Amino acid sequence: MSRLLGRLGGAAAAHPWRTISAWLIALVAFTALSVGFGGTPHDDYNVPGTQSQAGTEFLRAHFPQLSGTDARVVVHDDHALDPAVLEALRGRLAKMPSATVVAPARLSVDGDTALIGVQYDIPVTDFEGTSAMDALRAAVEPLKREGVQVELGGQVAENISAPSGTAEAVGIVAALLILVLALASVVAAGLPLVVAIAGLGIATAVITLLAKITDISNTAPTVATMVGLGVGIDYALLLVARHVEFLRRGLTPRAAAAEANATAGASVVVAGLTVLVSLFGLKIALLPVYASYGYATFAAVVAVMAAALTLVPALCGLAGHRVLPRNVRKGVAAPVPERANLTARWAAGVGRRPVVAALASLVVLAGLAAPMLGMRTWPQDAGSQPASNTTRLAYDLVSAEFGPGANGPLLLAVDTTKVTDVDALVARLRTEPGVASVAPPALNGTAAVIAIEPTTGPQDEKTTRLLSHLRADVLPDGVLATGLVAVFADISDRLAERLWIVVAFVVALSLLLLTVLFRAPVVAVKAAVMNLLSVAAAYGVMTAVFQTDAGAKLVGLPHAVPVSSWVPILLFTVLFGLSMDYEVFLLSRVREDWLATGDARGSVVRGLSATGRVISSAAAIMVAVFVGFALDPDVTVKMIGVGMAAAVLIDATLVRLVLVPATMSLLGRVNWWLPRWLDRLLPHVEVERSPATARPASPGQPPRSPLGSAPEGAPPADRSAPSATPR
Repeated sequence: MSRLLGRLGGAAAAHPWRTISAWLIALVAFTALSVGFGGTPHDDYNVPGTQSQAGTEFLRAHFPQLSGTDARVVVHDDHALDPAVLEALRGRLAKMPSATVVAPARLSVDGDTALIGVQYDIPVTDFEGTSAMDALRAAVEPLKREGVQVELGGQVAENISAPSGTAEAVGIVAALLILVLALASVVAAGLPLVVAIAGLGIATAVITLLAKITDISNTAPTVATMVGLGVGIDYALLLVARHVEFLRRGLTPRAAAAEANATAGASVVVAGLTVLVSLFGLKIALLPVYASYGYATFAAVVAVMAAALTLVPALCGLAGHRVLPRNVRKGVAAPVPERANLTARWAAGVGRRPVVAALASLVVLAGLAAPMLGMRTWPQDAGSQPASNTTRLAYDLVSAEFGPGANGPLLLAVDTTKVTDVDALVARLRTEPGVASVAPPALNGTAAVIAIEPTTGPQDEKTTRLLSHLRADVLPDGVLATGLVAVFADISDRLAERLWIVVAFVVALSLLLLTVLFRAPVVAVKAAVMNLLSVAAAYGVMTAVFQTDAGAKLVGLPHAVPVSSWVPILLFTVLFGLSMDYEVFLLSRVREDWLATGDARGSVVRGLSATGRVISSAAAIMVAVFVGFALDPDVTVKMIGVGMAAAVLIDATLVRLVLVPATMSLLGRVNWWLPRWLDRLLPHVEVERSPATARPASPGQPPRSPLGSAPEGAPPADRSAPSATPR
């Protein structure tokens, strides 16, 4: 793999304009295809095998007018509303495409608020783009022009997502500043950003095309952009840093690009594969919306990997020595002091007191993870949105004027061939604690539908307890509880059941991958445990932020909200893969040194010394990008941004700078223990081969090929390379 990547990098550096032109052509072609044939993202809340899904399908079969999506129009004025105005509004709503039922206006007690329900005969997925919302806005526009407040809710309004671009802009600006500080060159700093943006351009077009042939969640493109931007910059930074390193050793730009691709490029491929392997865990959740997150993020990671491995060497070859700091190009750089860098000194200090360091970091991690024990999950709904969102304004108006339960009625699908006395069932339901009202049943042949309004809102735990009570103790055979609240409750239960299966699957695959790559089962197990600690701490931070009023206000929410049910599994799969990225970058250098010296503890110090600055810079960029996404108006994206930023920060500090050197010092040579039987079974895979000895080209003499052979396990030929004799 290294030889192939080296040739790819060398060819791209030798013909930079061809490579750049190929990317531009691909970007234009994919963009044109997405504009002409792309689809629109939407959320698919189908949950196969649940009671709510069975009830929904029953209603679709017996009440075709209820088979589609819905919308809610909430009208509010300071004075009592004119019934004639409301009837005129209902008439305009009835003329909208695919609108089958427009309910009579439901007036509040004081008459200043009206709630009008609109039912469609097609699902929200069948609407082209924003056509449904455009029709709603056109119908209510006459009232808004007269100064009447009109807010929109329901599935149509909640399925329209319009990213502002603020999160991406904040992340890109912050990443650029960090890159300039890390690489000390504006040209070198700009390369990772250009590469990441190019890869995301292709990925965005691919995701739009995927939305035409399969369901892609509204927030999936944003999450894919978040992950793709972070890993794309990281992968490109790793390659640029190695390219600069080889330029400093005297290689020509073309040779340095090839050598960087052959060494760091292999680590990029392996790191990307760990992220992709982790994303497979989303499929095991058995929910269509999770599969869509996996598809979108998979496309983003593959695209930025391809961009890093081709565009980085092309742009580096084109830039020549301008990627070096100006003082280096002018030959006035200060000499490098003959002492270990800060990371190496820190690792050596931790290695001298490994037990104290490990215990201290574990105590801090446990404290950060503790709030996770109180985590409560609930799918994102309008009640979780920022107060400026029209769906949230509609939600609050309905709650204030009609009661919180009006935002989440339960629907009972009744098979009248099994339940003959529907009126008796309605009378029983009206006496149940927690039930605010029960609407008269709507009959259609052998089926009936009954709407129940709880006394509490959709996110309230009392509502889910009422649902569980009705299902277990009240509803007879032939009655299925459905509706959005029931669907969300079943989603939460399904995700809680599948979480541990996903965790086991992702951890097992990662253990297998690391064991094959590094031929060190102890290192693989240790890496998995540390990644689990990072994720647990991130869960704790996220719970503390969003489930407390003070924390929620810090991220722009008016009050505490439950953690979105979508987040824990999604966060785990993505974070486990991202954490493994840094593990691969670090362990590849540590293992290289270990093979060359046999010095278990010293290899940790030297490995951290070689990778510490790049990993720290990459982690800082990741944190900046994810914090930027915490500004997104969508609550699920906010939670993912906060959780990922916390996890990467914790991983880059407590784990990489404390737990890694402490545990590896304690274990010593045990880190690299490999049973003979396993040694015979495992294939030999070289993650990052030792770079060729760099030497400047003499006048009239071609530079030494970066793909020249070197003894296996040989360290880089520089003044700091240790002896290859194990001790």
